This record gives sequence, C-alpha cells and structure tokens, in this order.
Amino acid sequence: MEDIELIREKNAPIAVFDSGLGGVSVLKEMIKIMPEEDMYYFGDSANAPYGTKSLEEVRSMTIKHVDDFIKMGCKGVVIACNTATSAAVRTLREMYPDLPIVGIEPAVKPAVEAYPKGNILVMATPMTIHQEKLKHLIDAYGGDANVIPLACPGLMDFVEVGNVNSPELKGFMRDLLYQYVGQLDAVVLGCTHYPFVKDAIIEVLGPEVEIFDGGYGTAKEIRRRLQVQNLLREKGTKKGEITFENSEKSPQKIELFQKLLKM
Repeated sequence: MEDIELIREKNAPIAVFDSGLGGVSVLKEMIKIMPEEDMYYFGDSANAPYGTKSLEEVRSMTIKHVDDFIKMGCKGVVIACNTATSAAVRTLREMYPDLPIVGIEPAVKPAVEAYPKGNILVMATPMTIHQEKLKHLIDAYGGDANVIPLACPGLMDFVEVGNVNSPELKGFMRDLLYQYVGQLDAVVLGCTHYPFVKDAIIEVLGPEVEIFDGGYGTAKEIRRRLQVQNLLREKGTKKGEITFENSEKSPQKIELFQKLLKM
C-alpha cells in the first residue's frame, strides 16, 4: 500500500462520501451544526447502487475514494452511506488511525429507546440488511423490541434521478410496505437516500409512525472527533463553501444535488 501523508489543517475541507446523492441528507445536518466548515461532497453515482454489489467491491471502491480525499488534503471523512460504512469503515480506521473517519449506521438504538417494546421496521439496502454490522446492532440494542429488517432493492434509485414525489414512487412504496400498515411504532431509515422519500413512507404507514435516521448523530460525531484533534474552525468565521463532485460528471447531477440540498 502506498504511503499517504495526512494533512492536519484547520482550514482544510471535510470530505463527505456516498454511493450517490443520498448522503446529502447527512451533509445538510453537518452544515447546520458546522456552518463555518468547508465541505467536499463526492457521490459515486456512476457505480451506484452499492447495496447490490459484493462486500469486496464496495470495500475496494470506498478505500480508493478515501485515499483520494486524503491526497486532496481533507481533514476528516464522513462515509455517508450505510453500505460503504458496513463494508469498509473498520478497515479504514485501521489504515488511518489518526484521521477522523465517521461512518453512519441505522438508528436502531434511539428507536428502541423510544419504543422499548415496539414494532420497529429497519429499511435498508440488501447488502446492509445482510451485513453482520446490522445484526450486531439489533442484538446489542434490540432488547424487547420487535426489530424487523426489510431489504428495499430499487428504492434509492428514485432519489438518484430526483424522483421523490411521483405516482411511481408512491406505488412502489405501497407495494413495499402495505403488509406493515397499522403494525408499526417506528421506522429506521437505514440508507441515507431514504430521508428524501420520507413523505411517501409516511403516506403509506401513517403519521403516527415515527421515523428515525442517523444523519444528525453522524454530524455530531464528526464534529466531536475534529474538536478532539483541534481541527475545527472558530465559530462565527466566514460561511463554509460546499463543493460537489460526482463520478457521473453530468450537469443534471449537479442540479439535483442543489435541489436536494435545498429540500
């Protein structure tokens, strides 16, 4: 493995990585609590979806992207993709123990704390559903709750093309969730794309079902890790700049990124 020098600059950007555009939901939380920080967002839409690829493929792609972020001088990395986190975050922390690296995981713990004996549905990509990381989360925090994992192949594709409020999406969601209507207390969104289709989920399951996602917790954790290493900019300094890049390199992706960022 080639040696890559870590940059320790307060003014360097924070890298945010996702298999596509879903990680914008995490980026938005980061901007809220660290408005003065520069952010570099990279979406790998050309290789999406990650959730149907092999573990080895996802791990290899994620490591390559993080290597690129380090070479660019990024001071921290957020892997805003549940699938990539499951596949690679442990390996990356072993490779770069001094780099603040934060992944995202399904918000099983807060959902169970809110509904300790409730019925909780975890919606995620097929790979996240089958990874040991989710099983460990459920074993560790599930307690007396009935935690139900549900693979949702194809759901993130709606977000990738900006289709977040169409009859087709609503039909897809009805087919996916109809058997759970009236049966649930909470839903955990185990993919960063899914917050953008939250309204369609609520439309099927009803407003009484509480929705949980891990974006805010992830934003707080990267802020904490940067603070520990004295890498945060001073509060109240100039507003940070957001740079977007996508492996698909299409103007449509840039427009969609801006649209999702403003939602």
